Amino acid sequence: MALRTAALLSMVLFLLLTPGALTAKGPASPHIRVSVENDLSNVTPESYASSVVEGGVLLGALRRLQEAQQGFKFTVKEDPDFGLLLESVNGVAGNEREQTYWEILSENSGEFSRLDVGIGCYTPKPGEHIILRFSTWIPQQ
Repeated sequence: MALRTAALLSMVLFLLLTPGALTAKGPASPHIRVSVENDLSNVTPESYASSVVEGGVLLGALRRLQEAQQGFKFTVKEDPDFGLLLESVNGVAGNEREQTYWEILSENSGEFSRLDVGIGCYTPKPGEHIILRFSTWIPQQ
């Protein structure tokens, strides 16, 4: 009986001392910054703040942003070979015929790099700046 009580008290203490253990939010949510740019128009870039659960993927951060910001909307489409692809942002969609798409970049200390995985796999780092840039591609010959 004493061993059972000790185990129960240990579990209660663990739950009380573990951040987020007793809340619906779960682990702490690091903040990231998301910018939306359109290389094909004179629209002023838009900047947003979002969060991602520790170990979570960019898709979750974009969904949280969409729920919190009335002016931010996005859609994805599933590709059987490449997974989830960003299809549209704020009503602007990529188009194969017009060779336009949403490029996803990460900015770190002024250096920009293209993500090597999609929004369903990429795990943002705390404080990271993600850029969603509407752009064109040059067809391969």
